[in-house]
Amino acid sequence: MSIWTRIAEALSALAQGEPLSTVFDKLQGKVDSRPELTVGFTIAVIALGAKIAKADGQVTRDEVTAFRRVFTIDEGETENAARVFNLARQDVAGFDAYARKIAAMFGANHRDVLEDVMEGLFLIALADGAYHPGEDEFLREVARIFGLTESCFRALRASFVEGAPRDPYDVLGIPPGTPLSDVREAWKRAVKEHHPDRMLARGVPEEAIKLAERRLIALNAAWEEISAKEAA
Repeated sequence: MSIWTRIAEALSALAQGEPLSTVFDKLQGKVDSRPELTVGFTIAVIALGAKIAKADGQVTRDEVTAFRRVFTIDEGETENAARVFNLARQDVAGFDAYARKIAAMFGANHRDVLEDVMEGLFLIALADGAYHPGEDEFLREVARIFGLTESCFRALRASFVEGAPRDPYDVLGIPPGTPLSDVREAWKRAVKEHHPDRMLARGVPEEAIKLAERRLIALNAAWEEISAKEAA
């Protein structure tokens, strides 16, 4: 059964007039099961993606279809994906309400999945080729609601936004001045954690595993930068 079929089933369980955010309530406490975790991740990215599409003050064709940059969607499944997007866009609830429900759905045990969600949102924000102040404010607030640190947010932003301040120690999740041997261990640990197989195991669907590619590039670049400075 495809992820999009599972999503269609989750949406069909909504009662007449119930908002999309109800799905997150229904999934709370169930995401320790991989199918539900994958459904939760996918709906979270698309739903918040629909909200961020308005954060720069306009909704463009690129942004409406931006989740194709995160997910591989067969033509026959486009309707199921688009339904999630449209339900979220039509919901009067604000993005912060969605973010709180998503944070509650995943809980403290799935902080890494919340980082994966943030990566998907950055891709959607940049679909029109620009990163606007409204989008930065949106994403920073979502990260705060998710319980992610400021350094984590900066590292994620630097991985996606050209010209954004970039601290290699932020990228590796370690404090500046960490001994090189410990930096190397942090780098190896992070690369292992963000290997596609590990991401699949924690619920990121195969359709979105391309997120791993950008993270691995950023991790390797951070290690190379720190080790080069130490060698100089």
